[in-house]
Amino acid sequence: MGRPDVASSMRSRVRRIFRELSKPPDAILLANATEPHVDQSFFYATDVQSGTFEGCQAVLFPDGSTHILTHPLEAESARTARECHVEVVTKREELVGKLRDLIPAGTTVGINEEELTYSTFRQLRKALPRVRFVDVSRAIRKARDVKGPDEVARLRQAARIGSRVARDVPSLLRRGMTELELAGEMEYRMFRYGAAGRSFPTIVAFGPHGALPHFHPTASRLRPGMGIVCDFGALHQRYCSDITRSYAFGRPPPELRKIHETVLEAQAAALDTIRAGVPGREPHLAAKAVIDRSPWKGRFTHGLGHSIGLAVHDGYGMGERTEEPLQAGMCVTVEPGIYVPGLGGVRIEDDILVTRQGWEWLSKAPRGYTEVS
Repeated sequence: MGRPDVASSMRSRVRRIFRELSKPPDAILLANATEPHVDQSFFYATDVQSGTFEGCQAVLFPDGSTHILTHPLEAESARTARECHVEVVTKREELVGKLRDLIPAGTTVGINEEELTYSTFRQLRKALPRVRFVDVSRAIRKARDVKGPDEVARLRQAARIGSRVARDVPSLLRRGMTELELAGEMEYRMFRYGAAGRSFPTIVAFGPHGALPHFHPTASRLRPGMGIVCDFGALHQRYCSDITRSYAFGRPPPELRKIHETVLEAQAAALDTIRAGVPGREPHLAAKAVIDRSPWKGRFTHGLGHSIGLAVHDGYGMGERTEEPLQAGMCVTVEPGIYVPGLGGVRIEDDILVTRQGWEWLSKAPRGYTEVS
């Protein structure tokens, strides 16, 4: 059992999912396959802090109660879940029996189609042949969009760790080091500063590689005059940060300095529009307008940002067509960028908390263009 206030928070998360449904089902079943096909909503509902929970399931009910069905490997981790009923099963037949006890024939069960593998769904239909399955993935996503105070605290700490790493990067740069070496040094510091892991594979891009937003680091070596794009995030109690900073080693091409100024201006323009109730397209269009007035029109090639939480891309996104409004309690990235093939790129990405009146920084690393001699 956890503290009553925290346990209540877990129940409120489950009830929130059901409230997002106009016709709530009798239960919701979150079923994991094997990594990487483990539904992060399982951890949203249970808040277990350790364990992978491959092949495990959580059954949620409208009153907020949750049952975890787990194999012995994860039994002790499951028992740390706050106010969850834990059932340990060792055989497939036991699992089917427990499911049928919890979900009788004739009931309606919600499933998270966006995360459920087809193979697992086939197994569920076989185990529960007289149950009607309905998709509740949108309700789950909307429930996860707005973070509770405990979630914000974890995201704030993840961003704090990431910000420390961002401040360290200039001191790590040395002539001849590879992109892979810098990524490794950055990830080491995440752990050193208290991260449980990285939110996603660290992006380090030297020179022209910076024009590729989702570049994978290589053995390419750092030379004077190169721009550097570093996109990375720390994991804290399963919650993610996502930060990008752009640097220069030695004297970069003058164009990169001007690009950085434009991207910083675009981020400021986007932030000026952000508050609860604003459609997600407005911050994106504000940033895009700045870039499209510059010599690099059309070089901003992705959405302005996305929600962060248990996943680094946690469901909500801000793009040209996003009608859905921002809500107080959302935690999102704001990351305009300009990418010029053959030259490189600049992206500045920060994590923020949306409030009724505006927003608050989660990440706090310097955003200026740091040139390291």
